[in-house]
Amino acid sequence: MDHGAPMYQLFGIWFNLSNVMMLLVAALIVFLIAFIATRNMKLKPTGMQNFMEWIMDFVKGIIKSNMDWKDGGRFHVLGITLIMFIFVSNMLGLPFSIIVNGDVWWKSPTADPTVTMTLAAMIILLSHYYGLKLKGLKGYSSDFLKPMPFLFPLKIIEEFANTLTLGLRLYGNVYAGEILLSLLAGLAGASILGFASAILPMMAWQGFSIFIGTIQAFIFVMLTMVYLSHKVSEDH
Repeated sequence: MDHGAPMYQLFGIWFNLSNVMMLLVAALIVFLIAFIATRNMKLKPTGMQNFMEWIMDFVKGIIKSNMDWKDGGRFHVLGITLIMFIFVSNMLGLPFSIIVNGDVWWKSPTADPTVTMTLAAMIILLSHYYGLKLKGLKGYSSDFLKPMPFLFPLKIIEEFANTLTLGLRLYGNVYAGEILLSLLAGLAGASILGFASAILPMMAWQGFSIFIGTIQAFIFVMLTMVYLSHKVSEDH
């Protein structure tokens, strides 16, 4: 439970090497899935190509439920990348964790608030960027004065609240799952009786954590499209 993180300082900035490594691992896995699914495209999809096309249709459905495809089509690749990357990141720490000299090296990168808050901040900044790009300064600014100008301070607070809730929701769910798995693993390693009493709860919780990790990836992408639609759609 009380494990540290491998930290490294470069040019006065501290880096969590575990986060860096796990983010690279997640990115590599997503790249390999996409590469394998698209390297031999067929008119009648099978196997991994069929899976990738299902993901594409699923994300397209999320986008179309929040905004017109004319506006939302440009976010299709973003949504596909996010849902695959976050799902893989959520799953990495479930089978096991690796601890070396008291530092945790292998874990879910989304179990760290720095990672999830960075993802959330990126999404909020993207929403403002596309709001300015597609509506212009006048149209973008007018959204902060609707429906009544005196609500402008609340609109500003809402932007910060959206960032916090988007990032902390993902972090909290993944981190809590890994903490409970660590407790069960500690109980299983304590004795034969502990192993017998922990093995079934551990298997059940791993299955539940897979479900939670999947739902959290979906929720993150759904909220991403909601926030983007609020900035780019004329009817918001």
